[in-house]
Amino acid sequence: MSWLLQGVRPYGEGEPVDVRLVDGRIAEIGAGLGAGDSRPYDGRTSDGTGQVLLPGLVDLHTHLREPGREDAETVETGTLAAARGGFTAVHAMANTDPVADNAGVVEQVWRLGLEAGHCDVAPVGAVTLGLAGEQLAELGTMADSAARVRVFSDDGRCVSDASLMRRALEYVKAFDGVIAQHAQEPRLTVGAQMHEGIVSSQLGLTGWPSVAEEAVIARDVLLAAHVGGRLHVCHVSTAGSVAILRLAKAQGIDVTAEVTPHHLVLTDELATSYDPVFKVNPPLRTASDVEALRAGLADGTIDVVATDHAPHALEDKETEWGAALPGMTGLETALGVVAEAMVVPGRLSWRDVADRMAQRPAGIGRLATHGRPLAVGEPANLCLVDPGAAWTVDATRMATRSRNTPFAGRSLPAAVVATFLRGGRTA
Repeated sequence: MSWLLQGVRPYGEGEPVDVRLVDGRIAEIGAGLGAGDSRPYDGRTSDGTGQVLLPGLVDLHTHLREPGREDAETVETGTLAAARGGFTAVHAMANTDPVADNAGVVEQVWRLGLEAGHCDVAPVGAVTLGLAGEQLAELGTMADSAARVRVFSDDGRCVSDASLMRRALEYVKAFDGVIAQHAQEPRLTVGAQMHEGIVSSQLGLTGWPSVAEEAVIARDVLLAAHVGGRLHVCHVSTAGSVAILRLAKAQGIDVTAEVTPHHLVLTDELATSYDPVFKVNPPLRTASDVEALRAGLADGTIDVVATDHAPHALEDKETEWGAALPGMTGLETALGVVAEAMVVPGRLSWRDVADRMAQRPAGIGRLATHGRPLAVGEPANLCLVDPGAAWTVDATRMATRSRNTPFAGRSLPAAVVATFLRGGRTA
Protein backbone atom coordinates (compact mmCIF):
# COMPACT_ATOMS: atom_id res chain seq x y z
CA MET A 1 0.00 0.00 0.00
CA SER A 2 1.44 3.37 -0.97
CA TRP A 3 0.37 6.97 -1.36
CA LEU A 4 2.09 10.05 -2.70
CA LEU A 5 1.03 13.31 -1.06
CA GLN A 6 2.09 16.08 -3.39
CA GLY A 7 2.83 19.69 -2.54
CA VAL A 8 2.06 19.55 1.17
CA ARG A 9 3.57 21.70 3.92
CA PRO A 10 4.44 19.73 7.08
CA TYR A 11 3.22 21.71 10.10
CA GLY A 12 2.33 24.51 7.70
CA GLU A 13 5.99 25.54 7.54
CA GLY A 14 8.56 25.96 4.80
CA GLU A 15 8.26 25.16 1.10
CA PRO A 16 5.86 22.51 -0.22
CA VAL A 17 7.22 18.97 -0.45
CA ASP A 18 6.03 15.55 -1.56
CA VAL A 19 5.58 12.80 1.01
CA ARG A 20 5.55 9.13 0.07
CA LEU A 21 3.78 6.63 2.32
CA VAL A 22 4.75 2.96 1.93
CA ASP A 23 3.68 -0.02 4.04
CA GLY A 24 2.31 2.09 6.85
CA ARG A 25 5.26 4.44 7.25
CA ILE A 26 6.62 7.69 5.87
CA ALA A 27 9.10 6.46 3.30
CA GLU A 28 10.35 9.70 1.72
CA ILE A 29 10.00 13.46 2.05
CA GLY A 30 11.28 15.77 -0.66
CA ALA A 31 10.52 17.83 -3.73
CA GLY A 32 9.41 16.19 -6.99
CA LEU A 33 9.21 12.64 -5.71
CA GLY A 34 6.66 11.60 -8.31
CA ALA A 35 8.53 12.99 -11.34
CA GLY A 36 10.09 10.27 -13.51
CA ASP A 37 9.66 7.67 -10.77
CA SER A 38 10.40 4.25 -12.22
CA ARG A 39 9.92 2.27 -9.00
CA PRO A 40 6.83 0.10 -8.51
CA TYR A 41 3.99 2.37 -7.46
CA ASP A 42 0.25 1.85 -7.48
CA GLY A 43 -0.52 5.38 -8.56
CA ARG A 44 -2.57 6.65 -5.61
CA THR A 45 -1.84 10.32 -5.22
CA SER A 46 -3.29 13.21 -3.28
CA ASP A 47 -2.82 16.73 -4.61
CA GLY A 48 -2.04 18.58 -1.41
CA THR A 49 -1.29 21.96 -2.94
CA GLY A 50 -1.79 24.56 -0.22
CA GLN A 51 -2.54 21.93 2.40
CA VAL A 52 -0.97 21.46 5.83
CA LEU A 53 0.27 18.00 6.81
CA LEU A 54 -0.12 17.15 10.50
CA PRO A 55 0.28 14.02 12.61
CA GLY A 56 -3.08 12.29 12.95
CA LEU A 57 -5.02 13.88 15.80
CA VAL A 58 -5.53 11.99 19.07
CA ASP A 59 -8.57 12.52 21.29
CA LEU A 60 -8.22 11.76 24.99
CA HIS A 61 -11.95 12.07 25.65
CA THR A 62 -14.53 10.45 23.35
CA HIS A 63 -17.87 8.88 24.22
CA LEU A 64 -18.61 6.12 21.71
CA ARG A 65 -21.66 4.87 23.72
CA GLU A 66 -21.22 1.24 22.68
CA PRO A 67 -22.07 -1.06 24.39
CA GLY A 68 -25.48 -0.04 25.63
CA ARG A 69 -26.51 3.16 23.86
CA GLU A 70 -26.12 2.30 20.21
CA ASP A 71 -29.13 4.52 19.49
CA ALA A 72 -26.85 7.51 20.18
CA GLU A 73 -23.54 6.25 18.74
CA THR A 74 -21.62 3.12 17.86
CA VAL A 75 -17.92 2.44 17.61
CA GLU A 76 -18.43 2.29 13.82
CA THR A 77 -20.16 5.67 13.49
CA GLY A 78 -18.09 7.39 16.15
CA THR A 79 -14.75 6.34 14.71
CA LEU A 80 -15.85 7.32 11.20
CA ALA A 81 -16.70 10.75 12.61
CA ALA A 82 -13.28 10.82 14.22
CA ALA A 83 -11.53 10.00 10.95
CA ARG A 84 -13.45 12.73 9.16
CA GLY A 85 -12.27 15.12 11.85
CA GLY A 86 -8.61 14.20 11.31
CA PHE A 87 -8.27 11.78 14.25
CA THR A 88 -6.31 8.55 13.97
CA ALA A 89 -6.85 7.51 17.60
CA VAL A 90 -9.51 8.15 20.22
CA HIS A 91 -9.83 7.19 23.89
CA ALA A 92 -13.29 5.72 24.49
CA MET A 93 -14.71 6.70 27.87
CA ALA A 94 -15.91 4.09 30.33
CA ASN A 95 -19.51 5.19 31.02
CA THR A 96 -21.06 2.58 28.76
CA ASP A 97 -23.71 0.00 29.69
CA PRO A 98 -22.27 -2.24 31.02
CA VAL A 99 -19.57 0.02 32.42
CA ALA A 100 -16.05 -0.57 31.13
CA ASP A 101 -14.76 -1.57 34.57
CA ASN A 102 -13.30 -4.96 33.66
CA ALA A 103 -11.11 -6.62 31.03
CA GLY A 104 -14.05 -8.12 29.15
CA VAL A 105 -15.74 -4.82 28.32
CA VAL A 106 -12.57 -2.89 27.44
CA GLU A 107 -11.48 -5.70 25.13
CA GLN A 108 -14.91 -5.67 23.47
CA VAL A 109 -14.61 -1.94 22.74
CA TRP A 110 -11.02 -2.33 21.54
CA ARG A 111 -11.96 -5.16 19.15
CA LEU A 112 -14.92 -3.19 17.79
CA GLY A 113 -12.47 -0.43 16.95
CA LEU A 114 -10.21 -2.87 15.12
CA GLU A 115 -13.15 -4.21 13.13
CA ALA A 116 -14.36 -0.72 12.15
CA GLY A 117 -10.87 0.27 11.00
CA HIS A 118 -11.45 4.03 10.81
CA CYS A 119 -9.12 4.93 13.67
CA ASP A 120 -7.50 3.24 16.64
CA VAL A 121 -9.66 2.94 19.77
CA ALA A 122 -7.96 3.01 23.16
CA PRO A 123 -10.54 2.11 25.80
CA VAL A 124 -10.57 4.11 29.04
CA GLY A 125 -11.20 1.97 32.10
CA ALA A 126 -13.45 3.02 34.95
CA VAL A 127 -11.75 4.00 38.20
CA THR A 128 -14.51 2.51 40.37
CA LEU A 129 -16.85 -0.44 39.96
CA GLY A 130 -19.96 0.66 38.09
CA LEU A 131 -18.80 4.29 38.39
CA ALA A 132 -20.33 4.13 41.86
CA GLY A 133 -17.38 5.78 43.60
CA GLU A 134 -17.22 3.14 46.32
CA GLN A 135 -14.71 0.45 45.29
CA LEU A 136 -11.79 0.43 42.86
CA ALA A 137 -12.46 -1.32 39.56
CA GLU A 138 -10.21 -4.03 38.12
CA LEU A 139 -7.48 -1.58 37.14
CA GLY A 140 -4.69 -4.13 36.91
CA THR A 141 -6.58 -6.65 34.79
CA MET A 142 -7.64 -3.91 32.38
CA ALA A 143 -4.04 -2.75 32.12
CA ASP A 144 -2.90 -6.33 31.40
CA SER A 145 -5.68 -7.03 28.88
CA ALA A 146 -5.29 -7.02 25.11
CA ALA A 147 -6.56 -3.42 25.19
CA ARG A 148 -3.58 -2.37 27.38
CA VAL A 149 -5.58 0.32 29.19
CA ARG A 150 -3.49 3.18 30.54
CA VAL A 151 -6.13 5.86 31.14
CA PHE A 152 -8.77 5.41 33.84
CA SER A 153 -11.72 7.71 34.47
CA ASP A 154 -15.20 7.78 35.99
CA ASP A 155 -15.98 10.66 33.63
CA GLY A 156 -19.54 11.83 33.99
CA ARG A 157 -18.99 11.43 37.71
CA CYS A 158 -16.30 12.69 40.03
CA VAL A 159 -14.19 10.41 42.20
CA SER A 160 -15.18 12.57 45.15
CA ASP A 161 -13.83 10.33 47.93
CA ALA A 162 -10.30 11.60 48.65
CA SER A 163 -9.13 8.27 50.10
CA LEU A 164 -10.34 6.36 47.04
CA MET A 165 -8.72 8.88 44.70
CA ARG A 166 -5.43 8.52 46.56
CA ARG A 167 -5.56 4.73 46.26
CA ALA A 168 -6.28 4.96 42.53
CA LEU A 169 -3.35 7.32 41.94
CA GLU A 170 -1.08 4.95 43.85
CA TYR A 171 -2.37 1.81 42.14
CA VAL A 172 -1.81 2.93 38.53
CA LYS A 173 1.83 3.80 39.18
CA ALA A 174 2.62 0.09 38.84
CA PHE A 175 1.86 0.15 35.10
CA ASP A 176 2.42 3.84 34.26
CA GLY A 177 -1.29 4.63 34.19
CA VAL A 178 -3.04 7.95 34.65
CA ILE A 179 -6.24 8.89 36.48
CA ALA A 180 -8.40 11.31 34.45
CA GLN A 181 -10.64 13.17 36.86
CA HIS A 182 -14.04 14.70 36.15
CA ALA A 183 -13.66 17.57 38.61
CA GLN A 184 -17.09 18.21 40.09
CA GLU A 185 -17.79 18.37 43.81
CA PRO A 186 -21.23 16.71 43.87
CA ARG A 187 -22.47 18.46 46.99
CA LEU A 188 -21.94 21.85 45.39
CA THR A 189 -23.75 20.98 42.16
CA VAL A 190 -27.00 19.36 43.28
CA GLY A 191 -29.64 20.22 40.68
CA ALA A 192 -27.23 22.45 38.75
CA GLN A 193 -28.40 23.38 35.25
CA MET A 194 -25.77 25.87 34.08
CA HIS A 195 -22.88 28.08 35.25
CA GLU A 196 -23.63 29.94 38.47
CA GLY A 197 -23.51 33.64 37.70
CA ILE A 198 -25.45 36.61 36.42
CA VAL A 199 -27.14 34.69 33.61
CA SER A 200 -28.29 31.83 35.85
CA SER A 201 -29.78 34.39 38.25
CA GLN A 202 -31.60 36.14 35.42
CA LEU A 203 -32.99 32.84 34.10
CA GLY A 204 -33.83 31.41 37.51
CA LEU A 205 -31.81 28.23 36.85
CA THR A 206 -29.82 26.47 39.56
CA GLY A 207 -26.17 27.36 39.07
CA TRP A 208 -22.99 25.32 39.11
CA PRO A 209 -20.30 27.41 40.85
CA SER A 210 -16.76 27.50 39.49
CA VAL A 211 -15.45 26.48 42.90
CA ALA A 212 -17.10 23.05 42.51
CA GLU A 213 -14.50 22.30 39.81
CA GLU A 214 -11.61 24.20 41.32
CA ALA A 215 -11.83 22.61 44.78
CA VAL A 216 -11.52 19.09 43.36
CA ILE A 217 -8.58 20.04 41.13
CA ALA A 218 -6.77 21.65 44.07
CA ARG A 219 -7.31 18.54 46.20
CA ASP A 220 -6.23 16.15 43.48
CA VAL A 221 -3.01 17.92 42.51
CA LEU A 222 -2.01 17.75 46.18
CA LEU A 223 -2.86 14.04 46.27
CA ALA A 224 -0.89 13.42 43.08
CA ALA A 225 2.10 15.23 44.55
CA HIS A 226 1.82 13.25 47.77
CA VAL A 227 1.80 9.80 46.15
CA GLY A 228 3.80 10.61 43.01
CA GLY A 229 1.01 9.50 40.67
CA ARG A 230 -0.06 10.80 37.28
CA LEU A 231 -3.19 13.00 37.26
CA HIS A 232 -5.06 14.27 34.21
CA VAL A 233 -7.86 16.82 34.61
CA CYS A 234 -10.76 16.47 32.18
CA HIS A 235 -12.52 19.39 30.45
CA VAL A 236 -11.14 22.34 32.44
CA SER A 237 -13.65 25.19 32.24
CA THR A 238 -12.81 28.03 34.66
CA ALA A 239 -10.16 30.71 35.05
CA GLY A 240 -9.57 29.55 38.61
CA SER A 241 -8.82 26.02 37.43
CA VAL A 242 -6.21 27.37 35.02
CA ALA A 243 -4.57 29.32 37.85
CA ILE A 244 -4.42 26.22 40.09
CA LEU A 245 -2.92 24.14 37.29
CA ARG A 246 -0.33 26.81 36.51
CA LEU A 247 0.75 26.88 40.15
CA ALA A 248 0.85 23.07 40.37
CA LYS A 249 3.03 22.78 37.28
CA ALA A 250 5.38 25.45 38.59
CA GLN A 251 5.88 23.21 41.62
CA GLY A 252 6.71 20.20 39.45
CA ILE A 253 3.53 18.22 40.16
CA ASP A 254 2.81 15.57 37.51
CA VAL A 255 -0.55 16.89 36.29
CA THR A 256 -1.90 17.39 32.79
CA ALA A 257 -5.16 18.93 31.67
CA GLU A 258 -7.49 19.26 28.71
CA VAL A 259 -9.89 21.86 27.37
CA THR A 260 -12.74 21.18 24.96
CA PRO A 261 -13.22 23.13 21.73
CA HIS A 262 -16.64 24.34 22.87
CA HIS A 263 -15.25 25.83 26.07
CA LEU A 264 -12.83 27.85 23.94
CA VAL A 265 -15.57 29.69 22.06
CA LEU A 266 -19.02 29.40 23.69
CA THR A 267 -20.31 31.17 26.82
CA ASP A 268 -23.16 30.88 29.31
CA GLU A 269 -25.01 33.67 27.49
CA LEU A 270 -26.22 31.00 25.05
CA ALA A 271 -28.40 29.52 27.79
CA THR A 272 -30.77 32.45 27.34
CA SER A 273 -32.05 30.66 24.24
CA TYR A 274 -33.10 27.68 26.40
CA ASP A 275 -31.83 25.52 23.53
CA PRO A 276 -30.65 22.27 25.18
CA VAL A 277 -27.91 21.87 22.57
CA PHE A 278 -25.97 24.33 24.74
CA LYS A 279 -26.40 22.27 27.92
CA VAL A 280 -23.12 20.54 28.74
CA ASN A 281 -21.11 19.19 31.66
CA PRO A 282 -19.16 21.15 32.83
CA PRO A 283 -21.35 24.07 31.80
CA LEU A 284 -20.42 26.85 29.43
CA ARG A 285 -18.78 29.59 31.47
CA THR A 286 -18.23 33.34 31.09
CA ALA A 287 -16.24 35.29 28.50
CA SER A 288 -13.47 35.87 31.06
CA ASP A 289 -13.22 32.12 31.62
CA VAL A 290 -12.99 31.56 27.85
CA GLU A 291 -10.12 34.04 27.65
CA ALA A 292 -8.29 32.33 30.53
CA LEU A 293 -8.71 28.94 28.83
CA ARG A 294 -7.30 30.28 25.58
CA ALA A 295 -4.34 31.80 27.41
CA GLY A 296 -3.76 28.54 29.30
CA LEU A 297 -3.80 26.51 26.11
CA ALA A 298 -1.44 28.97 24.42
CA ASP A 299 1.16 28.93 27.19
CA GLY A 300 0.97 25.18 27.79
CA THR A 301 -0.70 25.26 31.21
CA ILE A 302 -3.49 23.31 29.52
CA ASP A 303 -1.75 20.48 27.69
CA VAL A 304 -4.30 19.27 25.17
CA VAL A 305 -7.56 19.88 23.36
CA ALA A 306 -9.97 16.98 23.87
CA THR A 307 -13.41 16.87 22.31
CA ASP A 308 -15.57 15.30 25.05
CA HIS A 309 -17.62 14.10 22.08
CA ALA A 310 -20.95 13.27 23.77
CA PRO A 311 -23.61 12.12 21.30
CA HIS A 312 -27.22 11.77 22.47
CA ALA A 313 -30.35 10.29 20.94
CA LEU A 314 -32.94 12.80 19.73
CA GLU A 315 -35.38 12.22 22.58
CA ASP A 316 -32.66 12.82 25.18
CA LYS A 317 -31.62 16.19 23.76
CA GLU A 318 -34.54 17.80 21.94
CA THR A 319 -36.67 18.36 25.03
CA GLU A 320 -37.03 21.05 27.69
CA TRP A 321 -33.77 22.35 29.20
CA GLY A 322 -34.22 20.76 32.63
CA ALA A 323 -34.84 17.27 31.26
CA ALA A 324 -32.21 17.30 28.50
CA LEU A 325 -29.01 15.33 28.98
CA PRO A 326 -25.80 17.39 28.96
CA GLY A 327 -23.32 16.97 26.13
CA MET A 328 -22.28 17.97 22.62
CA THR A 329 -20.78 16.18 19.65
CA GLY A 330 -17.33 17.40 18.69
CA LEU A 331 -15.13 15.06 16.67
CA GLU A 332 -15.92 16.49 13.25
CA THR A 333 -15.78 20.15 14.29
CA ALA A 334 -12.84 20.14 16.72
CA LEU A 335 -10.08 21.21 14.37
CA GLY A 336 -12.16 23.96 12.79
CA VAL A 337 -13.13 25.38 16.18
CA VAL A 338 -9.51 25.33 17.39
CA ALA A 339 -8.46 27.04 14.16
CA GLU A 340 -11.07 29.75 14.74
CA ALA A 341 -10.23 30.30 18.40
CA MET A 342 -6.45 29.87 18.36
CA VAL A 343 -4.85 29.69 14.90
CA VAL A 344 -6.59 32.54 13.08
CA PRO A 345 -5.87 35.01 15.93
CA GLY A 346 -2.23 33.87 15.96
CA ARG A 347 -2.26 32.31 19.44
CA LEU A 348 -1.22 28.87 18.14
CA SER A 349 0.73 27.86 15.04
CA TRP A 350 -0.09 24.66 13.16
CA ARG A 351 2.93 23.07 14.83
CA ASP A 352 1.39 24.05 18.17
CA VAL A 353 -1.89 22.47 17.09
CA ALA A 354 0.00 19.25 16.32
CA ASP A 355 1.50 19.43 19.79
CA ARG A 356 -1.81 20.04 21.62
CA MET A 357 -4.00 17.72 19.52
CA ALA A 358 -1.64 14.88 18.57
CA GLN A 359 1.72 14.70 20.30
CA ARG A 360 0.78 15.51 23.89
CA PRO A 361 -2.46 13.51 24.01
CA ALA A 362 -0.67 10.49 22.54
CA GLY A 363 1.99 10.86 25.20
CA ILE A 364 -0.51 11.13 28.04
CA GLY A 365 -2.37 8.06 26.77
CA ARG A 366 0.89 6.20 26.08
CA LEU A 367 0.07 5.57 22.41
CA ALA A 368 3.51 4.87 20.98
CA THR A 369 2.61 4.99 17.27
CA HIS A 370 0.52 8.16 17.29
CA GLY A 371 1.48 11.81 17.56
CA ARG A 372 4.88 11.03 16.10
CA PRO A 373 7.07 13.57 14.25
CA LEU A 374 6.63 14.03 10.51
CA ALA A 375 9.86 12.29 9.57
CA VAL A 376 11.07 9.42 7.41
CA GLY A 377 10.54 6.06 9.09
CA GLU A 378 7.73 7.23 11.37
CA PRO A 379 4.25 5.63 11.31
CA ALA A 380 2.02 7.15 8.63
CA ASN A 381 -0.80 8.24 10.96
CA LEU A 382 -1.52 11.60 9.42
CA CYS A 383 -4.11 14.18 8.47
CA LEU A 384 -4.22 16.78 5.71
CA VAL A 385 -5.82 20.15 6.42
CA ASP A 386 -6.78 22.94 4.02
CA PRO A 387 -6.24 26.06 6.16
CA GLY A 388 -8.02 28.31 3.69
CA ALA A 389 -11.17 26.25 3.20
CA ALA A 390 -14.03 27.70 5.22
CA TRP A 391 -16.95 25.31 5.65
CA THR A 392 -20.39 25.41 7.19
CA VAL A 393 -21.37 22.84 9.80
CA ASP A 394 -24.34 20.74 8.67
CA ALA A 395 -25.52 18.33 11.35
CA THR A 396 -27.46 16.25 8.83
CA ARG A 397 -24.30 15.40 6.89
CA MET A 398 -22.15 14.29 9.80
CA ALA A 399 -20.95 10.72 10.28
CA THR A 400 -21.88 10.66 13.96
CA ARG A 401 -25.26 9.08 14.66
CA SER A 402 -26.37 12.04 16.80
CA ARG A 403 -27.14 15.63 15.83
CA ASN A 404 -26.42 17.58 19.02
CA THR A 405 -23.74 19.91 17.71
CA PRO A 406 -23.73 23.48 19.03
CA PHE A 407 -22.02 24.62 15.84
CA ALA A 408 -24.79 23.81 13.33
CA GLY A 409 -24.92 26.53 10.68
CA ARG A 410 -21.63 28.06 11.83
CA SER A 411 -18.86 28.75 9.33
CA LEU A 412 -15.50 27.37 10.48
CA PRO A 413 -12.04 27.84 8.97
CA ALA A 414 -9.72 24.97 8.09
CA ALA A 415 -11.22 21.79 6.66
CA VAL A 416 -9.82 18.28 7.09
CA VAL A 417 -9.14 16.97 3.59
CA ALA A 418 -7.90 13.45 4.31
CA THR A 419 -6.90 11.16 7.17
CA PHE A 420 -4.42 8.29 6.92
CA LEU A 421 -4.17 5.42 9.41
CA ARG A 422 -1.02 3.33 8.99
CA GLY A 423 -0.67 4.68 5.49
CA GLY A 424 -4.22 3.87 4.36
CA ARG A 425 -6.76 6.58 3.78
CA THR A 426 -9.72 6.32 6.16
CA ALA A 427 -11.49 9.60 5.34
